[in-house]
Amino acid sequence: MSTSHYHGIDRHVGNTPLIRLRRLSELTGCEILGKAEFMNPGGSVKDRAALGIITDAEAGGRLKPGSTIVEGTAGNTGIGLTVIGHSKGYQSYIVIPETQAPEKIQLLRTLGATVQTVPEKPYKDPGNYNHIARRLAEEKGWFWANQFDNTANRQAHYCTTGPEIWTQTNGQVNAFVSAVGTGGTLAGTALYLKEQNPQVSVVCADPYGAAMWSWFTNGNTETNDGDSVAEGIGQGRVTKNLEGIPVDRAYRIEDQAALTIIYQLLREEGLFLGLSSGINIGGAVRLACEQGPGQTIVTILCDSGHKYQSKLFNADWLSLQKLNPNLPLESVLR
Repeated sequence: MSTSHYHGIDRHVGNTPLIRLRRLSELTGCEILGKAEFMNPGGSVKDRAALGIITDAEAGGRLKPGSTIVEGTAGNTGIGLTVIGHSKGYQSYIVIPETQAPEKIQLLRTLGATVQTVPEKPYKDPGNYNHIARRLAEEKGWFWANQFDNTANRQAHYCTTGPEIWTQTNGQVNAFVSAVGTGGTLAGTALYLKEQNPQVSVVCADPYGAAMWSWFTNGNTETNDGDSVAEGIGQGRVTKNLEGIPVDRAYRIEDQAALTIIYQLLREEGLFLGLSSGINIGGAVRLACEQGPGQTIVTILCDSGHKYQSKLFNADWLSLQKLNPNLPLESVLR
């Protein structure tokens, strides 16, 4: 019996369903749809970037059997690189800021990555986790994934996320909304959808304290306007993945709005999501309220809530952050 139509997990990244967010769709009169990226093998949208970076490096001869992949990551890209790397015979060395959720750091170690936690430092500081990963690659001859400036990340979304959304909506998508971590998801998907239909609106949902709202709105990255507890998103510079992409508008989304959304989805719709998904959905809701009913708006459900139970789903932690899990969903509509 032939087994050629069966594959390992590296062939099961992507092709995630679009899930209708029922209450928000009803409240706005739009179809608000979330791409269920938590269904990827490593549990997040970053599996797409990880697979794209690995296969591109293999094709270019930069990643050879038995190699070690090193990366600076807030967690999810490291998880994707470790899981997909294992399936292809690579080791992973992950440099992660110590401020990230302990569940992520624990999970990376459980999955078999070597994990180095480092103090959180801005990109301009040589102690930033990305610079540490780059130096390790140079010193040890490892492959540096370089997710922020390696455009194989964006290309993965151009080749998979964009076409999937187009097909799943029968070309009826009116807008795509995404936050920016590396910029790969927003950029690759936007480039593909705009090629199919230039009228598709591309929207950046940005947490407070990040610079992308300022970049897309004012053309600079100077705005410093607060902070966010969202992990894995929020960018202070224009990465290579973001260069030259068409973004029609950007919104600032408050953590409280994002939290209200993820608690409602958990309680009423059985979706267990992290805060970056709430920021994304908050952007989709803002667009729906501004543009009016009748649109089909797609966004990314980046990962599940499992890795954030000690924070987002912990009453003591929420009260320290002055976040309320019990506000009505209507409070996010404006």
